[in-house]
Amino acid sequence: MAMLEDKVLLWRLRRGSTRALSYIYSKYENDLLSLAVSLLGRADRAEDVLQDVFTRFIETLDAFELTGSLKGYLAKCVANRSRDILRRDRHRVGAPLETASHVESRQDDPLQRAINDEESHKLREALQQLPREQQEAVLLHLQVGLKFRDVADVQGVSAKTTESRYRYGISRLRSMLNGQVEP
Repeated sequence: MAMLEDKVLLWRLRRGSTRALSYIYSKYENDLLSLAVSLLGRADRAEDVLQDVFTRFIETLDAFELTGSLKGYLAKCVANRSRDILRRDRHRVGAPLETASHVESRQDDPLQRAINDEESHKLREALQQLPREQQEAVLLHLQVGLKFRDVADVQGVSAKTTESRYRYGISRLRSMLNGQVEP
């Protein structure tokens, strides 16, 4: 059903509908932004990635042909752009993860917010320790909600390889976070 809706939106977008673009953006913005923040560790850079991805998407719209999930395609673009930035910055001295932007909890209880912040910090640190392929598999599946076959397409590997990366990543996270984060 979502794929049919996306095809209709793309059809409208190609005919100049700014509403279609706005709807596509708002439909996938949160998942794509969360993915970029998780991969890059900074909200400001993640916003730049999302803007770059949508700008490029619009520029190449005439040649674009939807053959799978639009969400999967856009997630692949976000992951690729994030990888490019990380490769480019590999030789630079980066800011520590502690300086990464924090997303405010919507909970009113300050104690619960403090607990959640601490657990989120531990989880972010553990995710950063995973090999990049495992980190992406975990984030794309759990945070963005992509199916393993779509994650496989993003990573350019088989679905079995993606499932293995995910399984190993989850196992390593459990091992690293053993008892440190509440389920």
